[in-house]
Amino acid sequence: MENNYQEEKRYHEAQKKVKEIKSFYVHLTVYLLTNPIVIAVNLITSPEYLWCLWCLLGWAIPIVLHGLIAFDYPPFFNKEWEKRKIKEFIDKEEQSRNNWE
Repeated sequence: MENNYQEEKRYHEAQKKVKEIKSFYVHLTVYLLTNPIVIAVNLITSPEYLWCLWCLLGWAIPIVLHGLIAFDYPPFFNKEWEKRKIKEFIDKEEQSRNNWE
């Protein structure tokens, strides 16, 4: 019984990871398909000032962060941080419960 639960949990974790990666690829595809349009509009309307570079850079930063998170290279809040925070809250809760007893 416990083995089935572990197997199902691993399956759902893998399924979640695949959805994260797929979401990143969709985001990247939209970025790659949209930016030529933005560049063309910039070159047609005001070729003397390349404002499209700000758009490209402004959107590239979230793409990079999304990729880092999707492929388990999170720069900020990773799984270890989550585990530490959960343990910290549980310990704090137990300590406050013990103080009331």
